[in-house]
Amino acid sequence: SGKTSGVGVQHRIVLYLCIVVPSLLLCSTVHLQNMSETKANTKKQEFNEKEKERDVRISNIIAAKAVADAVRTSLGPKGMDKMITSPSGEVIISNDGATILQHLEVKHPAARMLVDLSKAQDIEAGDGTTSVVVLAGALLHAVNQLMSRGIHPTAISEAFQLALKKALEVLHTISTPLDLSDREALLKCATTSLNSKVVSQYSNIIAPIAVDAVLGVIDPKHADTVNLKDIKVVKKLGGTIEDSQIVHGLVFDQSASHSAGGPSRVTNAKIGLIQFCLSAPKTYMENNVVINDYTQMDRILREERALLLNMCKKIQKTGCNVLLIQKSILRDAVNDMSLHFLAKMKIMVIKDIERDDIEFITKTLNLVPIASIDSFVPEKLGKADLVEEVSTTDSKLVKITGIPDMGRTISVITRGSNKLVLDEAERSIHDALCVIRSIVKDKHLIPGGGAPEIEMAQALLAYSKTLSGVEQYAVKAYAEALEVIPYTLAENAGLHPIHIVTELRNKHASGEKTAGINVRKGTISNILEENVLQPRLVSTSSLSLATETVTMLLKIDDIVATR
Repeated sequence: SGKTSGVGVQHRIVLYLCIVVPSLLLCSTVHLQNMSETKANTKKQEFNEKEKERDVRISNIIAAKAVADAVRTSLGPKGMDKMITSPSGEVIISNDGATILQHLEVKHPAARMLVDLSKAQDIEAGDGTTSVVVLAGALLHAVNQLMSRGIHPTAISEAFQLALKKALEVLHTISTPLDLSDREALLKCATTSLNSKVVSQYSNIIAPIAVDAVLGVIDPKHADTVNLKDIKVVKKLGGTIEDSQIVHGLVFDQSASHSAGGPSRVTNAKIGLIQFCLSAPKTYMENNVVINDYTQMDRILREERALLLNMCKKIQKTGCNVLLIQKSILRDAVNDMSLHFLAKMKIMVIKDIERDDIEFITKTLNLVPIASIDSFVPEKLGKADLVEEVSTTDSKLVKITGIPDMGRTISVITRGSNKLVLDEAERSIHDALCVIRSIVKDKHLIPGGGAPEIEMAQALLAYSKTLSGVEQYAVKAYAEALEVIPYTLAENAGLHPIHIVTELRNKHASGEKTAGINVRKGTISNILEENVLQPRLVSTSSLSLATETVTMLLKIDDIVATR
C-alpha cells in the first residue's frame, strides 16, 4: 500500500507539471501581451493627438501666411496696386491693405483673423494696415521654424510677449515729441502716408486738406483724440483731384429743388431742418377710400391744398427761407404742390437729407431738428450768411457758408475724373486724417523707411544674448522677423534686398539710428532729412496687434465645426 500511494503521488505531480504549469505560463504570456498592446495603443493615441495638434497649427500658419503674401507686394511707396473685381462687375484699384483684405473672399478661420487684424489696425491707427499683416506673416514663419525644433507653443508665445515689451521700449527711446502747433511736421507725416497711395502725385494737395481739417475740429492745446465724424467728405465726380477743397461750412452733394421754380441763392439765411412730411397724410393701415361722385373728389383736393398751404404759411411765418427736408421711407417727404407753394414764398428747398447726416447738420448749424409743424418756431432755426447752389462739371451742389457760432465741423469736397480715382482719393484722405488723429492721440514721431524696425531688431538681438534656453531662440527669431519690413520695402522698390538690409544693419550698428531706406534714390540715407516721418502710435499699434494675433493662433490646437 505504501508503494501504491507513492506511485499515485508521482502520477499527480507529473499531471500537474504537464497540464497546470503550461496553462499558467500561457495565461501569463497572454496577460503580458495584452499589457504591451494596451501600452502601445496608449502611445499611439498620444502620438496621434500630438500629430493632430501640430497639423492644425501648421494649417493655420499656412492659411494666415497666404493672406500676408497676398498684400506683401503692396507695401511701401513703390508697392504694386491691386485690381479688385466684385461679382456685380464693380472694379476697385487700391494698394491699401485694409481695402484689399476687406474685399477678399477668405474661407479659412485663421486667415480671417488676419483680415480682422488689418481692420483693427485701421480702426486704431488708420495707417499701417499692410505692414501689420506682413509683420504677422513674418512672425508666423518664425513660429513655424521654432516649432520644427521642438519648442512648445506656450514657451514661444511667452518669449514673444517679452520681445514685444522690449521692442516698445526701443520705440519710445527713438521717438521725438511733437507740438500740434507745428504744422510743417504734421504735413510731413500726412505726406509720408500718402506716398504709397495711387494718388501720391497729389499729396501736396491732399496733405494740407487733411491737416487743416483736423486742426479745424480740435483745440490743439487740450485735444487728446479726434472724432472723424466731425469731418464730412463729399465726393463729386468731375474735374481733377487738384479741384478738391476744404469748406468751413456745410456742403450737400444734391442740388436745390427747382421742380416748381424757387431760389438758388439766399443771403441772410434762416435754415430749418424738418423731419415730418410736407405731403398729404396717409392712413397707418392700408385702407381704401371709395369716391362715387365729383363733389367728394373736389372736396378731398381742396382739403389737401388747404392743409399744405397752411403748413407752408406756418413755415414762412417763422422767417425761414431755407428748408432742409429729411428723406422719408414711408411716403413722399414733399410733393409738387408743397414745392409750388414754397417756391412762391421764395423759400429754398433741399430735400432727401439722409438720416445719418442729421447729427452733423445739427452740430454745424446750431439748429434743432423739427419733428412736427406745431413745433416749428424761430428759436429752432439755424443762421448763415449765404446759401448758394454751385455748378460743377456735370452736376450741382449746395454750399452753406458764413455760419455764426459754427460748431467744430469741417466739410471737404473731393473731386476726381472717374469713379476709381474718386474712391481712391477719398480713401487716401481718410488715411491722412487717421495719421493726424494718431499724432493727436500720441504726440510723438518716429522716422520711417524701415529705420525703427532695424533699430528694434538690433536691440532685441542684443537682448536675446542676455537670456538663456528657449527664450533666447524665440526672441532672436522675433528680432529677425522684424526685418521683413525693410526687406520688403527694398524688394518692392526693385533694389537688392539683402545688400540694402545688410548696409542698413551696419549703419544702425555704428549709431546712425535715423538711417533708413530712401526708395526714391535707391540708397540708405538719413530719413529725417528726407522728411519721412510717421506717428509712433502706428508702429506701437501694429507691433502689439500682430504679436497678439500670432500668440492667439499659437494657442489653437484644434478646429471644431458646430452643427
